[in-house]
Amino acid sequence: MTSSKSPNFVVPQRRYSLTAIGLHWVLALALLAIFGVGLYMADLPFSPQRVKLYNWHKWAGVCILALSLVRLGWRLSHRPPELPQAIELAMPQWQKWVHSGVQYAMYALFFVVPLVGWAYSSAAGFPIVVFGVLPLPDFVPVDKALAELIKPWHELTAFALMGLAGVHVAAALKHHWVDRDGLLQRMWPGRGNGAT
Repeated sequence: MTSSKSPNFVVPQRRYSLTAIGLHWVLALALLAIFGVGLYMADLPFSPQRVKLYNWHKWAGVCILALSLVRLGWRLSHRPPELPQAIELAMPQWQKWVHSGVQYAMYALFFVVPLVGWAYSSAAGFPIVVFGVLPLPDFVPVDKALAELIKPWHELTAFALMGLAGVHVAAALKHHWVDRDGLLQRMWPGRGNGAT
């Protein structure tokens, strides 16, 4: 009896699901946009434009927090594809540790950054009204001294998240351009058939 597979058959690399890919790229673009707006608005003089940008920034932060919850829920309920064995064997142990550490730290900061921003806004006495219609409860009581303590942490955690994102991107590009192992294709949109 002959095998139905030809000798040249190559098992395709398992990709992330279409939902996981969509959540990954929407969150990545949203984080990049909100970080850019945050950098821009921080140095603006007080004006109606600055107030408007701060409100948009807070609304976007709440949306990113909600999107992060959805993404975490999806990740916990849908096991991601394992690394192909060839890549697993080729990666030094330190790279595996860095890979895991960066992933866990980024997931933590997806929540820490907007929650710290929410806490700062509440402590400073500026409630968040999402899209101007949905008031959110204060995360902490109004306390100007507390607001001054919290304020730098929102910036520091945002820069930490962007730094880790930079490491994540650099590693993905290294796998794509140096190792040429196809790892990036597992999360690249529009290539292959991912499950929903």
